[in-house]
Amino acid sequence: MDLSGAHWRKSIRSNGSGGNCVEVADNLPGVVAVRDSKDPGGPALAFGPDAWRAFVARLAARH
Repeated sequence: MDLSGAHWRKSIRSNGSGGNCVEVADNLPGVVAVRDSKDPGGPALAFGPDAWRAFVARLAARH
């Protein structure tokens, strides 16, 4: 999957100390990509938009 056009944004829950952070790119058609902010050249996970919304809703329901 070509993620060269991805616009990555860091989680709002991230802090400046370089802890456990994720970045999300949701500007690509039909996919939401997620990667480790400490390893931007490393692997990324790709989700369909419906699966991503379900994942985020499930997380929000836990808090």
